[in-house]
Amino acid sequence: MHDKLSEAALDQLFREARTFNAWLPKEVSDEQLHQLYDLAKFGPTSANASPMRVVFVKSKEAKAKLGQFMSESNRDKTLEAPVTAIVATDHAFYEHLPTLFPHADARSWFVGNQPLIESTGFRNGSLQGAYLLVAARALGLDCGPMSGFDQAGVDQAFFAGTQVKSNFLINIGYGDASRNLFPRNPRLSFEQACRIA
Repeated sequence: MHDKLSEAALDQLFREARTFNAWLPKEVSDEQLHQLYDLAKFGPTSANASPMRVVFVKSKEAKAKLGQFMSESNRDKTLEAPVTAIVATDHAFYEHLPTLFPHADARSWFVGNQPLIESTGFRNGSLQGAYLLVAARALGLDCGPMSGFDQAGVDQAFFAGTQVKSNFLINIGYGDASRNLFPRNPRLSFEQACRIA
């Protein structure tokens, strides 16, 4: 049995966490990115499929390459952020299942079944992207998840020749709360969003 996280931890992960649009000029180290992935990878996926692939875009050259595919409203904040994670899905994820899920022939479930590959990859890759965001917050980093980019362009620039396709982006760093931080939007109540059957 586990203890409940502290109220401060719950605030940091959820209640007080925000989507940042401006960033302090403070580096996120490669070591922090390793720690980030090493936490996020433990989130559950179907048959331990683990289809998420991530490119952590940090260098000026890589940022410039990514910037050309961003929507106008997302370009400046992406170029300013210390890191932008391209959260992507490997549509050949099942090739790793003999290692990741060794107690069954899970690879055979997917070979030649494109609809199952697509649905499993997208669902679980998206889950893993959410784990990545929560793991970043747990490590004291701020996030700005985004759509609003040329997906085909990003795929060609960063994943050419592979079966990896981008899903969404997360700017990662130390948010500047004094700039472009919008008021928190409402959320649906339990009664509006849930029912107990």
